[in-house]
Amino acid sequence: MTERTVPPWAFAAARAIPLLALPVCLWRLPYAFGYDMGSTQELGPWQWWMIPYVFGLSVLSEVFCLLCSGLVRPWGETVPAWVPGLGGRRIPPAVVLVPSTLAALGLTWLFVDWLRSFLRIGDYVRPPYDDGWYELAMTVSGLFSLIGPLLLALTFAYYRRRCLPGAYGGGPGRPARQQ
Repeated sequence: MTERTVPPWAFAAARAIPLLALPVCLWRLPYAFGYDMGSTQELGPWQWWMIPYVFGLSVLSEVFCLLCSGLVRPWGETVPAWVPGLGGRRIPPAVVLVPSTLAALGLTWLFVDWLRSFLRIGDYVRPPYDDGWYELAMTVSGLFSLIGPLLLALTFAYYRRRCLPGAYGGGPGRPARQQ
């Protein structure tokens, strides 16, 4: 149970983030084996290290997306009891807010860049894909770019819940809703 009530939309957003990253993680996998996925850009010769690199990047992306659930779960407020030496200690909000805000701002920049590319605003250069593949690439990357604004909203909700008294109910003398 978190210290204060987590809004229902925040739970939904935290669950959606790993699902939004999954298509781009799956999209990367054929590149590991030298398949160009409709790219018209010269990719160069296949190298053995591409397999661990692409798989590692996909796994790491999903791990970071799953960590976003700490913004709505108790382990984002208190160190779990099973952690030696730190178990049960309260996590200072800044330890969570600083990295999540920086990540959210960086990913939101990707969203703005994707939107600019999709709407062909400014010095738009079409990504190097054949027709059909271009639409698929834009859809997959568009889903991934939605993580930025969602993470920004989750970070703000975490800030309100942890740093502003009385936000979202709960607080001193008022128990949070059971989850």
